[in-house]
Amino acid sequence: MKRLADQHKSISKFLSLVLRHEPGAIGIALDPNGWVSVEKLLDALAAHGKPLARAELEEVVATSDKRRFAFNSDGSMIRANQGHSVDVDLGLRPMIPPDILYHGTVPRYVPSIRAHGLVKGKRHHVHLSATRELAIVVGKRRGEPYVFQVDTRGMVAAGLVFYRSENGVWLTDHVPARFLDEDSRAG
Repeated sequence: MKRLADQHKSISKFLSLVLRHEPGAIGIALDPNGWVSVEKLLDALAAHGKPLARAELEEVVATSDKRRFAFNSDGSMIRANQGHSVDVDLGLRPMIPPDILYHGTVPRYVPSIRAHGLVKGKRHHVHLSATRELAIVVGKRRGEPYVFQVDTRGMVAAGLVFYRSENGVWLTDHVPARFLDEDSRAG
């Protein structure tokens, strides 16, 4: 069972690479909204030494802990839900977030976050979690978690815009440091 979970994790990481950052690594192109034909994806994976059956792809999508990927309504296309560094338009609409959201990180990034706030870097948006528990899970991916609480009510009042991806991750362009409260009790 653990071996299957590890295999799914490895597939999910590779899919994240090609559907969010480097589609050309396997010779595919994303459409303007980030979609690619499932058939083309599977053919390209096989051609690049990473064969994957349709049923395996469906299982990886269904069991992804963060629901990173989505199929279109008829299952013929697939895309990453967020986190792209390539130019795509996910068709997200502005939404009013809960008053408080959370961001999980690790201690080595805390000084920079205190100074500059949360910046999107090469991605399209800063990613925020709806619960402290989810933020801890995010932070644990890179080490001992450290959690910031985000005053989204204050950000909305200041005119900053939020979106929510299909998998429930909250997104915004930047979180200025003045809207962050430290909650280092994560670990």
